[in-house]
Amino acid sequence: MDEHRPNLHATVIDDERLTESDHVVWSRFVSARSTPEFCQSWLLIQCRRIDRVRAGVVLLQEPGGPTYVPGAIWPESSQDMRHLTATAESALRERRGVVCPAAADAGGTRHEIGYPVEIPGALVGVVVLELDHRADAELQLALRQLHWGVAGLVAHFLERHIRESETVQQRVMNVLDLVATAVEQQGFKAQASALVTEMATRLDCDRVAIGFTKRGQAQLETLSHSAHFKTEANLARAIEAAMDEAIDQEAAVVTPPVDGGVAARILRANEALSRMTQHSAVASVPFHHDGEWLGAITLERQAGHPFELTDIELCQAVMALAGPVLSIARREDRWVGAKVAAGAGDMFARLVGTGHLAWKAVALAVIAIAVVLSFATGEYRVRAEATTEGGTLRAIVAPFDGFIADAPVRAGDVVEAGQLMAVIDDQDLQLERLKWDSQRDQYLKELRQTKAEGDKARIGILSAQLAQAEAQLELVNDQLARTRLAAPYRGVVVAGDLSKNLGAPLDKGEVLFELAPLDDYRIVMQVDDRDITAVATGQQGELILAAVPDASFPIEITAVTPVAASEEGINYFRVEAALKQSSPRLRPGMEGVAKIAIGERKLIWIWTHRFTEWVRLWLWSWWP
Repeated sequence: MDEHRPNLHATVIDDERLTESDHVVWSRFVSARSTPEFCQSWLLIQCRRIDRVRAGVVLLQEPGGPTYVPGAIWPESSQDMRHLTATAESALRERRGVVCPAAADAGGTRHEIGYPVEIPGALVGVVVLELDHRADAELQLALRQLHWGVAGLVAHFLERHIRESETVQQRVMNVLDLVATAVEQQGFKAQASALVTEMATRLDCDRVAIGFTKRGQAQLETLSHSAHFKTEANLARAIEAAMDEAIDQEAAVVTPPVDGGVAARILRANEALSRMTQHSAVASVPFHHDGEWLGAITLERQAGHPFELTDIELCQAVMALAGPVLSIARREDRWVGAKVAAGAGDMFARLVGTGHLAWKAVALAVIAIAVVLSFATGEYRVRAEATTEGGTLRAIVAPFDGFIADAPVRAGDVVEAGQLMAVIDDQDLQLERLKWDSQRDQYLKELRQTKAEGDKARIGILSAQLAQAEAQLELVNDQLARTRLAAPYRGVVVAGDLSKNLGAPLDKGEVLFELAPLDDYRIVMQVDDRDITAVATGQQGELILAAVPDASFPIEITAVTPVAASEEGINYFRVEAALKQSSPRLRPGMEGVAKIAIGERKLIWIWTHRFTEWVRLWLWSWWP
């Protein structure tokens, strides 16, 4: 028994050392401050808890990338673990624990187990352990132990994810609060002043300044906690130089440099500003929109309180939103003349500066067109709305009082010469004719008898009465002959429809139809009063009608009415023209557009004279 005691003692000593070592590892695991330190401690614990582990590795996803890199390696950080890549890829692809046999080596057959580290919405890593050969039951036990152990990694990454989300959320809220502070104000000066003052308070700065580029150099616009400042002061010029330095390098310039940030190559102007303000910390952050650098913001703190990377990132985020807003407000606050001048300057810069090939091509095309139009000439023609009318309009009227018996035609019908157009009821006239016919026979009989008796006085009276009866009879016969109204010539009925008024009474002289000839037309045009002075009789023109758009008709001006009329707020003169050739396709009442040829004019005058005349009239009306 005595000879086994040292061994036992040795065993006890080894157990005490192991326990002490575990205590140290667990203490380092609990107090880990960084992810690599946490993963290294966690991997060491897992490799001790699972029997016969040869090696292990924790692969973590690179920030913003699809690749995975070692976050912890056991037992040696420099050990080559590329032979575990296949198991890691299998676990990541299947998103579950996997067991893979490994190739045998001098130490015997091996196994590899892998387990993914997954949090909601992200696959952050994978753990792979290399084990000595063991039975399937032991492999399942090892995989189960690894499964429970991975929960520690999951908890760590969840906690880190929550902290990062809270940090991002807080940063976003700060950015939105600062931007809202500026947007709530009215006018550029108020917005810029509110923003720099609030940023000075939030970031614990002594002074915050905003400047915008003007003619390629930064111009100081606003200082925090100050409504007025002298732009010619040394401090203002130093701040503008610091802004220019940041804008020229298109990056934030910080002095002293930010830990973990990319240091700018040139710090001369910002260091000069720092020395001027008793070696304070200075940060100049440029801001841009749509590829154009609008300006910069400069922050100053007391010495011994340098800017951190989070301060610079917050400032960049704020100006990414507030910069374009302030730029728009600054442009809108300018007076009209400045806006016009700035617009002209921008246009000129596009035309003569680099780039903007499309603007240059358009400008050259416009210049070329203007030159051509200034020298080229063309025929100036006056446009007018036109309507066709019959050359002579014949009215068909009621010859006497009566009633409509029949009306076989109506407006729009084409009638031939002598064609029946309407019939007037002749019943009363027939009775009237019978009356006067019998009266005439009676007077004639009495006159014969009186002649036989030789009574001269009575003969004279009866002769007069007989003449009266014959005249009345002739009148009735003439009226009966005119009860059938016929077309006097071939033409088209342009007005009149009695088919719905059969039996209606007629008054003598009442217009029943209007008839226009088919081979005699005149064109009535409405010429704008701005063009009437150019129109004269004898001028030639061209007419195109909406009903016959595929044909044009030559016309000649025959009359210009010297009296103006107004329609829909437009003054126009009535101008008449004659068709030089007729067409069977024409009808009275057709509408279209006529163009009257005036003479040769320069093309630029033809296209611009209306506008120039309007401008001349408008200026004259307002000129004192």
